[in-house]
Amino acid sequence: MTKPSVFSTRPLFPAARAILEQHFEAEYWTAPERIPRTELLRRVADKDALVCLLTEKVDEELLAAAPKLRAVATVSVGYDNIDVAACTRHKVVATNTPGVLDETTADFAWTLLMAIARRLVEGDAWLRTGSWPGWELDQLLGGDIWGKTLGIIGLGRIGSRVARRAQGFQMRILYHSRHRAPLGLEAELHAEFAELDRLLHESDFVTLHVPLLPTTRHLISAEALGKMKPSTYLINTTRGPVVDEEALARALQRGTIAGAALDVYENEPRVHPDLLGLRNVILAPHIGSATIETRTKMAVLAATNVAAIFAGQRPPNALNGDALGL
Repeated sequence: MTKPSVFSTRPLFPAARAILEQHFEAEYWTAPERIPRTELLRRVADKDALVCLLTEKVDEELLAAAPKLRAVATVSVGYDNIDVAACTRHKVVATNTPGVLDETTADFAWTLLMAIARRLVEGDAWLRTGSWPGWELDQLLGGDIWGKTLGIIGLGRIGSRVARRAQGFQMRILYHSRHRAPLGLEAELHAEFAELDRLLHESDFVTLHVPLLPTTRHLISAEALGKMKPSTYLINTTRGPVVDEEALARALQRGTIAGAALDVYENEPRVHPDLLGLRNVILAPHIGSATIETRTKMAVLAATNVAAIFAGQRPPNALNGDALGL
């Protein structure tokens, strides 16, 4: 019996390839550069399944070019690269990989928070120039973390884990979400629900953990930044367009807030040019989930998702399982 075919826009890790190759005739894009759009359309034309990343758009054009396609798996939690409604019209099941990266991303949010508060990247760069004169009393003064107020926007899987880590720093925790968390979770996390304006006004650190939706695009706008204290730090490990980068650059230049640490951007891989020369911002290259263990789990989950579809099962993370009646 002929196996269905799958194309992956990345080579993936051995554990994920083993799953794909057990169930599919698998092909991979192995060149170091990203697959060109024209090549992607050509490669997927006769395939039954596609494994991709956020960098590949799954839209009406691609779906029309791939009439046999039944499954698309993005190796990411975010899926704004996938037109889910178009997939449903074409009877293609779309999946993502939530859950397996929550702890790792929470770790990295704290990495950024601590690094920007203590000016670690700035200090590292100074030391490497060979011009550091040695210890001085008022050198590279940052902000304390212990005992401060942490504002968490989005108390979901990752936001709640960030809150748990904050307890070790005896922080006061405010959070804002579309839906208030159960009282038991609030008590466990020592987290207090707050309206967004109050959170912005009172927090010493604001960390973002919301999905990209029409209501969250530019949630952190010039107006929102203006409600923060001049001593506040902003951390973004969620989706780039949640922050208005131009407004953020102006706020950092003017001292409206103390600093920012970003792992995601509005127009990746491009970063707003006004941010590039600023010392009070850390710019990380979208590595929030970048550990060997977590990225392997993500790839394995994507492979498991597409394998389940062709076994007649509902995949663990279907975004539109009803597309094939799963």
